[in-house]
Amino acid sequence: MREDERFEEKRSLPDMFIRRKQWLRREFDQLLLQDLIELKEHWEYQKRLVEKSFDPSPEVLSSLKLAEAKYLFLLKEAKKRNIKME
Repeated sequence: MREDERFEEKRSLPDMFIRRKQWLRREFDQLLLQDLIELKEHWEYQKRLVEKSFDPSPEVLSSLKLAEAKYLFLLKEAKKRNIKME
């Protein structure tokens, strides 16, 4: 009887870690989606700013490229994780 209890205890520990891993994955996927939405809005704002500018400064142009790079990086990560926007 003692060996059976140890066996069941050993089985339940990996299940606990799997559930925790799934919970953490969902939590971080939600954070990734929030960041992705915010970065997309920031990137679009920067694009509109450059389009409306007569002669955009180098700082504004580099800020636009940086915003685009950040957004595309998170977009690739979301695709790799198979995250869908609702």
